[in-house]
Amino acid sequence: MPVVQAYNISHQFDNGEMLFQQLSCSMTSHRVGLVGRNGVGKSIFASILSGEQQPSSGTVTLPKSHAVYRQQSSQLLSSELSIAQFLGKDEVLKAIKHVESGDCSQHWFDVIKEQWELPLQLPQQLKELGLPQDTDLPCAQLSGGQLARLQLWHLLESNVELLILDEPSHHLDAQAKRWLLESMRAFKGAILLVSHDRMLLREMNEIWELSGLGLQVFGGNYDVYTKQKSAELQAVERKLASVDKQRKKLEIQAQRNREKAEQRAAKGIKLRKEGSQATILLDYKKDQAASRASNRKKNDQLRHAYLQDKEQVLKARKEQLKGQKLYLEDTPSRLRKVISILQGVLPFGSTKPISLQVYANDKIHLIGKNGSGKSTLLKTLLGKISLHRGELRLNTPLYYLDQQFGVIRAELSILENLQQQCSGITESDARTLLAGIGIRRDGVFRLGYMLSGGEKMKLAMLIVSHQPEQPLLLLDEPDNHLDIDSKIMLAQALCNYRGGFILVSHDHDFARESGIQVQVTL
Repeated sequence: MPVVQAYNISHQFDNGEMLFQQLSCSMTSHRVGLVGRNGVGKSIFASILSGEQQPSSGTVTLPKSHAVYRQQSSQLLSSELSIAQFLGKDEVLKAIKHVESGDCSQHWFDVIKEQWELPLQLPQQLKELGLPQDTDLPCAQLSGGQLARLQLWHLLESNVELLILDEPSHHLDAQAKRWLLESMRAFKGAILLVSHDRMLLREMNEIWELSGLGLQVFGGNYDVYTKQKSAELQAVERKLASVDKQRKKLEIQAQRNREKAEQRAAKGIKLRKEGSQATILLDYKKDQAASRASNRKKNDQLRHAYLQDKEQVLKARKEQLKGQKLYLEDTPSRLRKVISILQGVLPFGSTKPISLQVYANDKIHLIGKNGSGKSTLLKTLLGKISLHRGELRLNTPLYYLDQQFGVIRAELSILENLQQQCSGITESDARTLLAGIGIRRDGVFRLGYMLSGGEKMKLAMLIVSHQPEQPLLLLDEPDNHLDIDSKIMLAQALCNYRGGFILVSHDHDFARESGIQVQVTL
């Protein structure tokens, strides 16, 4: 029996633009991962499957009980709900306090039932999750990672038949990710996971890929999915080569037919002039030749149109399958010490003294629990805050990139962003560089606010890599809002980059693929 079913669902924006149309699916596996490039409509598709949003057309059948996790809860961030109130435990804690104070009303006993250990049990559970133990603390005061853990714990402890998790690993450190993984394994209901996190996707039994070509189902986990896509890409390339071969063969045959027709026409003209055959016979042969030529031409046109349509379909699929590439300026840096920290203590986060030596082309992965001070260290290097104590020496320009790629100015065009932030670059050179990342012709005039996460990343890395002073990069979770293809592309570019960087990321696959040489733990 399917957990959830959808039939011919479509979503159209108010301006008439169609995001996707006539998608059908049947979730029979209890662990399904939904993947796709940014902007393709995964979150909207998931919200339609959850019943939160109605499709423009089509129907959805849901189980009796289900719940949804979103990356940020505006309700919790803007309200004064306490942790106990959010978990639905405030009335029980209140009732226990009344009984302990001597109020033995039957009402309080009815509320408490068998939950007498809750005042001791709940703070201990919160502690194990790395959350504040004060159950009266407003949820709005929690960090992004803490709020995510609280919401996920609440959902994964429920008995719903279906959980839809939209990017649950965002804001989670390595320890919290491991907890999430174990909790997902222990959850008895079905899970539809919308994620770019390969560690979580490896736990799925089936992968759904949403693209401009529709919804495609792959059996197996993420690793099986990538192998299937690689095999499909090879098959598509073979078919394209075959289509190209057939088209060339068709063109050669058409040329031969034209040459033969010209030869026959020339022969007919010669016979007319000689008068060796009757005119009526020559006219008949001419009409027959013209008819055959017309039929051949029609057949050639039909065959050509068929091959052209087939080629377009194959090229569209190849575009969805192939990995993109991003090339960064790779001027080699000299092996010189550029950052030195001696017994430095951060003003926030970990109080453990830090001693660190960084050379110009070092590729460092900065790891640690949420709240340990990773972002604080980057801000200290940038001079925004000072060390509580200790010594810091800098001998390099720095370039900071956050997960929102804030270096991209929303009101400027792509071309203006590149020219204004890369000293001395001409419009011609800028257009050449932009063409290299797939932005051509009038596309360079699109404004910054119109770009997807992947496009912002490519433009930001282009800007960074063409700074004349070859800065050391400070990368604060640059992969956090990228789809899998963009993550892989950025990782490959960083791996090939000859300069140095300090990377903060909770995705160990991404860090490893970025060519990390050193791990530093806070």
